[in-house]
Amino acid sequence: MQTATQPRISRLQRGDVGPAAVAIYDRYLRDRGNVPNMFRTMAHRPAIFETAIAHMEAVLNTGTLPKALKELVIVRTSQLNRTPYCLASHSMICRRLGWTDEQLDSMTGSSVGTFTERERVAIHLAEVMTLNAHGYTAQDFVTLRLHFSEGEVIELLASIGLFNYFNRFNDLLAMEPTQPASKEEIAQIGSTA
Repeated sequence: MQTATQPRISRLQRGDVGPAAVAIYDRYLRDRGNVPNMFRTMAHRPAIFETAIAHMEAVLNTGTLPKALKELVIVRTSQLNRTPYCLASHSMICRRLGWTDEQLDSMTGSSVGTFTERERVAIHLAEVMTLNAHGYTAQDFVTLRLHFSEGEVIELLASIGLFNYFNRFNDLLAMEPTQPASKEEIAQIGSTA
């Protein structure tokens, strides 16, 4: 396994990227207190980085589903893929959005009793889509549609699918969880240096 001092692919710092990426870095420093290691790595290819960010933000921040439900299926997807990088970040986000550790932990076992039927249907979708998308039955889909509109189904599928991609990207690169930014990095926000 790679260590924090030897990532498999280098991470670009703010001074190493173009203006569009600098704007993204600054936004994440301001809003999250760090620029995720995955983003710093993806920045080697600006078009991929910028479109991945735009896609992620559209998936998480638009539509009619609560962000908390999207984050819940993201955590379940990351649990199934055993991705420490995404689990660290998105479990923390889930907690901020009101999910408890007991709820997050219960998804790894057979007990999902603390969730509503709607939430259980979304968790089941994440499980089947992640482990065997061909195994989602016609009856599963009927049940899904009892709880979610067509647009909401797209939101769930996009959340689960995006994080299956991110999980694999981060797992292969042995990406370790991102630490808070330094005071120096935060002080650079908005500067052109």
